[in-house]
Amino acid sequence: MLLMGGRFFYAGLATLLAGALFRARMPSPREFAVTAFNGIVTLGLGIGTLAFAEQWVPSGLAAILTTTQPFWMIAAAALFTGHERINLATFFGILIGLTGTLLLVVPDALREGLGGAVFSSFLILQLGCAGFALGSVLERQHKTTTHPIINAAVQELATGFVFLIPGLLMHHDPVKWSFRGVAAVSYLIVFGGIIGYSSFIYAMKHLPVALVSIYNYVNPVVAVLIGALLYGEKFSGLDIAAAVLVMVGVAVVKLFTGRAQESSSPVTA
Repeated sequence: MLLMGGRFFYAGLATLLAGALFRARMPSPREFAVTAFNGIVTLGLGIGTLAFAEQWVPSGLAAILTTTQPFWMIAAAALFTGHERINLATFFGILIGLTGTLLLVVPDALREGLGGAVFSSFLILQLGCAGFALGSVLERQHKTTTHPIINAAVQELATGFVFLIPGLLMHHDPVKWSFRGVAAVSYLIVFGGIIGYSSFIYAMKHLPVALVSIYNYVNPVVAVLIGALLYGEKFSGLDIAAAVLVMVGVAVVKLFTGRAQESSSPVTA
């Protein structure tokens, strides 16, 4: 609770202060309330369930269990937007990306073991995927003139409060401070919150949902690349094949999502 609350609260606060410094438009009370609610649904359920599930299952296995998220997102978009229908070719591209991701994470997950907590973690993570998809689509539909990055900050700040209040009230072991721990949390605040989530909200306002959703497949490829660059981890033939499949899936989704948008756009004289 304290970890989740801290990372979101400080990311949201820092972004809002930066926005105020550059005199960005701040949301009205109604806009603030709607955006905060959407953020609590998106981050509170989406990222919160992942944090709890990783207490019981390895991170590699958690990565497998959350690869269903793009399907939740395109389903939520089809149900709540009314104009982003599921395109068969786009769906096929997402399946290709899913295959590549599974090739990356399944071997390590199997080596780490499939314990009895897998099924319950799967259910928890599917709740999180559904919440992340619903909150993201609701925020996409939210009519506001506030910049998406400011909206992202409001969402994080609200989610931070939701986690910090019970986190501070509940009994817990004393926090053990270390350079590595502070660096890890700082990384989550800067790259996971200020940069990463702000980029996601901005993309959701300007790109098709199906295209944005496949970020979940690109992340494992980036993780493999970082492992190779920073820690000297070697690529296997399977890693290369998986990365190629993910990139092909991304390309298919980009290509056919763009065509579907063009064909559905009204013709103007």
